[in-house]
Amino acid sequence: GSQGQFPVAQNVTVVEGGTINLTCRVDQNDNTSLQWSNPAQQTLYFDDKKALRDNRIELVRASWHELSISISDVTLSDEGLYTCSLFTMPVKTSKAFLTVLGVPEKPHITGFTSPIMEGDIVHLTCKSSGSKPAADIRWFKNDQEITDVRKVQEKDNNGKTFTVISYLNLQGDRKDDGAVIGCRVDHESLNSTPQIASQVLEIHYIPTVRILPSTPLPQEGQPLILTCESKGKPLPEPVSWTKDGGELPDPERMIVNGRELTISFLNKTDNGTYRCEATNSIGQSSAEYVLIISDPNALAGPAATDHALIGGIVAVVVFVTLCSIILLGRYLARHKGTYLTNEAKGAEDAPDADTAIINAEGSHVNAEEKKEYYI
Repeated sequence: GSQGQFPVAQNVTVVEGGTINLTCRVDQNDNTSLQWSNPAQQTLYFDDKKALRDNRIELVRASWHELSISISDVTLSDEGLYTCSLFTMPVKTSKAFLTVLGVPEKPHITGFTSPIMEGDIVHLTCKSSGSKPAADIRWFKNDQEITDVRKVQEKDNNGKTFTVISYLNLQGDRKDDGAVIGCRVDHESLNSTPQIASQVLEIHYIPTVRILPSTPLPQEGQPLILTCESKGKPLPEPVSWTKDGGELPDPERMIVNGRELTISFLNKTDNGTYRCEATNSIGQSSAEYVLIISDPNALAGPAATDHALIGGIVAVVVFVTLCSIILLGRYLARHKGTYLTNEAKGAEDAPDADTAIINAEGSHVNAEEKKEYYI
């Protein structure tokens, strides 16, 4: 029955330093021996008998149907083609390739300097040796991958593993101050847990300055606080204040406390250009604030506009009314008197209104009733 049977073995992959099992099986066997041999064709086990003196190799199971052995503390030199032999006539064999993964060393970053001046370019190198096959190496800034890099790989002296190198050119930018630059090595031997080296960026930069007033509309008689907000690294401290290119003219009313300039009881003489200047070891910056004091008694805004409009309308109405009264008075003065209605034919010929009434149809009795007065 064994004449038609072949031994069966499977390829195995192991991480350097690990332990693997090599198993050879035969479904039907009539007491025929099984044997494992290494890539150098040295017999490791013949049935349950150990043939090679190597303490790392142990018997797991030996029967007519199976021969399993284990190899611990696997090295790169253990890699190769192992043979399981079934001693029939002729001998039948099965091959199993043992792949040994070289674990990459933890990467390290060189070329890093701290602090970095804004605008300067630093040339960083990340390197990891010992990977087999060659590992993948990547750069990150915080959680964002940096793709503009150059990668190379070199074979190590043992001829089996690789050294991977990646180069990154980084320009100092103030927005990157405190960012974490990481170099990550990914490899199948790391079981999804990459090796990472990282550095925290410290960027030094010239100050930025702006002035914040305590009120948007400074008024005469009120206080005013000007805050000089300055950012830079190293932090600029303290700041200096000037007015119109010279020293503050009234130290008793103009008090500087840290970054704040307080002016009490504003008056028109305080109008002018105030400058805040901040300096650190990198450079100097300044900001200006033009102070224009408004009169608190002057109405401003929509309310003043409404009052002026209403006042204008009232003035026009009063003016038109007076003009109407004057014209009406003059008209009445010129037409004062009485008149009689024209009630009879021929009344147009009467020399006056009374005669017209008398000559009209009717009598003197109705004359007074038909007279109308115009005042």
